[in-house]
Amino acid sequence: MSKRQSGGSRYLYEPFDAASARIEAHERVTDERWLALERRLNAIETALERMEKRMWLAVYGAASLFAVNVAVAFFQG
Repeated sequence: MSKRQSGGSRYLYEPFDAASARIEAHERVTDERWLALERRLNAIETALERMEKRMWLAVYGAASLFAVNVAVAFFQG
């Protein structure tokens, strides 16, 4: 091994593998995109759960209203 000279950029003295640098950069970008996709999917899943709760509340509300109308009609008639 040759002795490294002092000062300056290490890239002047060490070989630089552009292909591996591109691959590493691509992997970092892919990881960030994957994390962003997971965050968006979690947000969508949370929104769907909230919407499902609201839908069930509406269904139970309509069913209870129907049951009250039937009970009122039964006791009046």
